[in-house]
Amino acid sequence: MSSMTDLIFLLLIFFVMASTMSAPNDIKINLPQARAKTNTRQVVAKVYIDNIGNYSVALNGKKPVPIDQDALEAYLAGIQAQDSTMYIALHADEDIAYKEVVHVLDIANQNHMKLVIATKK
Repeated sequence: MSSMTDLIFLLLIFFVMASTMSAPNDIKINLPQARAKTNTRQVVAKVYIDNIGNYSVALNGKKPVPIDQDALEAYLAGIQAQDSTMYIALHADEDIAYKEVVHVLDIANQNHMKLVIATKK
């Protein structure tokens, strides 16, 4: 019986030591605090992709305008040239192929644009 308790204590010590030696992979960030609140109007380009793969773009809440997939990058680059704080809000149908979403992600990444993927509530 005493050898069994020795074995249990050795396992307990092993697991306690092993759990304290492993460090978690999280990063502690100290975020700055702002005293003044300012509202800046940023240009929002909403890119819509419907269930059959048609693209359309709406700027700042206006009516969406249909656009060709090949002309999308040039159109968004033109908007970014006018206002560098512009960001893209991507509204994609849940039934489209994932490559359509990746296409818009690639455009944003190559042109250093900010992108937000819109979701449903």
